[in-house]
Amino acid sequence: MRETLHQSVTPNGAWGDTELRRRADLALPMAIRVAATLRLADHISDDGSSPEELAAHLRVNPDALNRLLRYLATEGILANDTTGRYRLTPLGKPLRENHPQSVRKVLDTEGALGRAELTFVELLHTVRTGQPAYATRYGSPHWQDMDENPHLAADFDTLMSTRMTACLPAITQAFEWESLGHIVDVGGGNGRLLATLLTEFPLLRGTLIEQPGPATTARAFLAKTGVADRSQVAEGDFFGPLPPKAGAYILANVLHNWDDQSCLTILHRCREASDDSGRVLIIEHLRTEGSAPKAALDLRMLLLYGGSQRGLPEMAHLATTTGLQIHNTHPAGELTILELHPTARPNPIRREEDDPSAP
Repeated sequence: MRETLHQSVTPNGAWGDTELRRRADLALPMAIRVAATLRLADHISDDGSSPEELAAHLRVNPDALNRLLRYLATEGILANDTTGRYRLTPLGKPLRENHPQSVRKVLDTEGALGRAELTFVELLHTVRTGQPAYATRYGSPHWQDMDENPHLAADFDTLMSTRMTACLPAITQAFEWESLGHIVDVGGGNGRLLATLLTEFPLLRGTLIEQPGPATTARAFLAKTGVADRSQVAEGDFFGPLPPKAGAYILANVLHNWDDQSCLTILHRCREASDDSGRVLIIEHLRTEGSAPKAALDLRMLLLYGGSQRGLPEMAHLATTTGLQIHNTHPAGELTILELHPTARPNPIRREEDDPSAP
């Protein structure tokens, strides 16, 4: 259907190669994202709904909605019958909120992730400058935007927690966690990872480091899961001093959000806090050559945060620069746990926040 449509609109390849134009076409991804934002699928009944009924429910322009529905039908997201009513196809059903494989919240352009994805229209800025483009589109960097918009921050934390939940079984089985005694989850979000580890390993104790908002959520979550007596939550961030002499410092999906210099500071703080027997555990997707999803994720990290989805050599360089070395790698499903051991003692970090006289 799409090939026929393109050929009829641009006969004889008047606008160049059809396949490459199809891949670059913004109409379909934006139409699906608008449908997700409007919660269109949740308003379409199993028996079908008319454009007029849907426009009234959604409070949108009837003509514009009808055009959106018609286009989504040509792409197989919807199906329409001879009476003009639209139904969801199997391809379109994950746009519903309660679908087991729902994509609605992820694609919602008014939610944290869907809104962030719109930054891709500013990719030219990032390629020209090497700088993240989130502030170019929204006026402030991503993390500042989250601080200034608590509803976006809450949405972001929920979505990240949902993703982490899917990874937890593989993470718990990939490492001998109980041997660590005391772990510090650095930037641990709402506490789901720490709560799971403490639940699975009753002899383990844990500390979570987070900003005030997520820290409050984490305290409630740890209490709800019944591990409050073996855990504590400290307000702070990974750029400042960390609790000393823990068995391990966990950085789960942290480093890919930051540039190399910031990562060096974070790792330095972990090395500074650990004694010579402590470990640093980095849990991330490692970039591998030839993987389109991981290459796309790497581009997103640069575009949104100035970060990077690093491969093993890049991680090894960060480690050795901060008095650490990669001792082992532990596959954990789609993630990898990098086990870092201390080598040389690091030099103390001086920051303006710690010492106003620092250069």
